[in-house]
Amino acid sequence: MTVTRRKFLALGAGAAAAATGLTGCGSRSSLGGSDQLSMWTWVGSVNDDLIAQAEKAIPGYDDMRLAMTRIGTNYKTKVLTSLAGKSLVPDIVAINDDVATYFPNADQFHDLNELGAKDRESEFLAWKWKLGITADGKMMAYPMDTGPTALFYRTDMLQKAGIDTDPAAVAELAPTWDAYIELGKKLKAAVPGSAITDNITGVYLYALAQQSKRYMTEDGQYIGDQDHIREQFDLAIRVVKEGLSANAQQDTTDADAVVTNGKLVAYNAAVWWAQLGPKNAAPKTKGLWRVTAAPGGAGNRGGSFLAITKYCKNPEAAFAFISWLESAKNQAQAFLDPVLFPSTPASYTDERMTAPDPFFGGQRIVDVFGASAKKYPGAYFSPYDSIIGAPIAAELVNVETAGKSPDLAWADAQEQIERELTRAGAI
Repeated sequence: MTVTRRKFLALGAGAAAAATGLTGCGSRSSLGGSDQLSMWTWVGSVNDDLIAQAEKAIPGYDDMRLAMTRIGTNYKTKVLTSLAGKSLVPDIVAINDDVATYFPNADQFHDLNELGAKDRESEFLAWKWKLGITADGKMMAYPMDTGPTALFYRTDMLQKAGIDTDPAAVAELAPTWDAYIELGKKLKAAVPGSAITDNITGVYLYALAQQSKRYMTEDGQYIGDQDHIREQFDLAIRVVKEGLSANAQQDTTDADAVVTNGKLVAYNAAVWWAQLGPKNAAPKTKGLWRVTAAPGGAGNRGGSFLAITKYCKNPEAAFAFISWLESAKNQAQAFLDPVLFPSTPASYTDERMTAPDPFFGGQRIVDVFGASAKKYPGAYFSPYDSIIGAPIAAELVNVETAGKSPDLAWADAQEQIERELTRAGAI
């Protein structure tokens, strides 16, 4: 299946048509007063102390101040509705890792290269920088955090299985997914009921996060039915069939419970899971966790961006703000709270990031996640990735929870994807 360039550009043209009437700087439809830069984001996306500074004055623009709104639910819907309505649009918006789904609306955002972004490119991870650039070379989104992956594991559980708990030793023991499965079997024999993933999609999504290609090519060719996807699909099913999944599905109380009760003894996950997983669900396990290089190689799952809308009252001041907020120094501060892993490698040697983490037995976890962020090969994310990935994940759940045939699940997922891409006008 192919998304033709004509169709892709037509989507952009449609967005441009929808944006007709935008006046750019000083538009009466922008949100906030003339001395304010309005910003929308979600809870837990920025460092409060840094925002407080900008709320007093934008660095370099003493006559401008930030007015930030945290939106708790339906964030993306509210942003897109605001853009479509051409009224009360914020000057700056945060965008999650589905940044490519905004590309058809790129004409409603400033090209950040025209505001000076190009001069800062060398400060960022190359693959992260590239994710904010549209097919026609427009830089629509500026890098915020990333989601490098690593293997989390419980030292006390490995000790019960007679396994060396040193991070380097564990990495050597499980450099591949096959070796990780063997490690899981050994752990389960020593600790009955233990698991090395929360659920089937946990394996699939993190294995996919290590790949250099995903569902589509940059020229619009659908490749989500090829071997590199089927292999990760089959890998996830294999982990389940080996009895190594906790079968704790996403968005259920079981997801926290398997961490709290110690059933999940190891997990290939993104850096942000440290906070959402063990630190939140199992605080009494402080000191028992470690991290090491993930089986299968470096990966990334998650990370966000900032964009400046065409309604912005002062684009230059807005860019001064976002480039200040996402400097290496300030990204290091955001790692402390709200635990956002930087997209600026210079942050990885900042003493605020290199400090030993007591929850991980005094380990310098930045060394593991920093290496993963640097080694991750990067991959192309298309505007259609979310509608492609959803049927695959749903069918994997059917395999784990209902015993559906893997081949039938794969076939049904591909059939659903074809319907969704057709409905979206992509094929």
